[in-house]
Amino acid sequence: MRNSVLKEEVKDVRIAADMSICDLVEQLGNAHGFMAGHVYRASQILYEMIADSDATRLLAFTGNIVSTGIRGLLAEMIREGFFHGVITTCGAVDHDIARGTGHAYYKGDWLYDDTMLRALEIHRLGNILIPLENYGLAVEKFTRPLLEDLAKVKKKWSVSELLYEAGKRIRDENSILRAAYEKNIPVFVPGVFDGSFGSQIVFNQVSTGIEVDIISDEKKIIDMVFAAKKLGALIIGGGISKHHTIWWAQLRDGLDYAVYVTTAVEYDGSLSGAQPREAISWGKLKPSGRHVVVYADATIALPLIVGGMLCRARKGG
Repeated sequence: MRNSVLKEEVKDVRIAADMSICDLVEQLGNAHGFMAGHVYRASQILYEMIADSDATRLLAFTGNIVSTGIRGLLAEMIREGFFHGVITTCGAVDHDIARGTGHAYYKGDWLYDDTMLRALEIHRLGNILIPLENYGLAVEKFTRPLLEDLAKVKKKWSVSELLYEAGKRIRDENSILRAAYEKNIPVFVPGVFDGSFGSQIVFNQVSTGIEVDIISDEKKIIDMVFAAKKLGALIIGGGISKHHTIWWAQLRDGLDYAVYVTTAVEYDGSLSGAQPREAISWGKLKPSGRHVVVYADATIALPLIVGGMLCRARKGG
């Protein structure tokens, strides 16, 4: 019994200047403690999920990371066809539209005086700085003519249809919406009115007559789940994007693959911090499902996880 537990030794990490990301992720696997081993395992499970031709794969993430350079990595994963659907927030849409239409975000500092920034008309998102005109006004300038054009086609649109049309009009190769448009991958935003893009739909409803069909997108997700032979998800962060993904997974007895990347804790009972094992009790993850949770800032962990996955894909496992 003791020998069956003590199977693999911890190995010391050695770093070289010319080390590849493949070697680095392998070294993390050898180091094991404490989240290093979870990053390594996440790369394994993500590879298995993407390599499984029977798996329908969902990518869920929160809007905050779209304000960072990780936006380009999310777009790359979508463009490479790793996922069949995206579930995210209105904040993600806002940041993608703003940056995708040429409005720059800037490097800042957590300790900047927010009263000073307010006077300078600069929004702060952590250590990201966003000029006032590069956010709400930028989204408004893009969305209003979009809605006016679409109103001439029909009056009732699902959110995923609206975002498909938005992606068609964005030329930035790092845009999530553009990548989803190119691959014809639906982007679902169940909380669409919680942000600037959704607010523009409301503000322009009288002039355009545009109505949002929320239910049709839910039916699309349900159809994807029911049609899936297996179901997997990479879930970055918590909130509505995480819960919406695992909620509908209950319809087919849960996810077969799940990789969580989060900084939320479990002890307060929040959904954002709930571990995969809790999802098993709800039928949102199969007891036999391959799963791991990485407690880490996604801007650090996600490039390592994806890099490790690509290394495995190159080697064929």
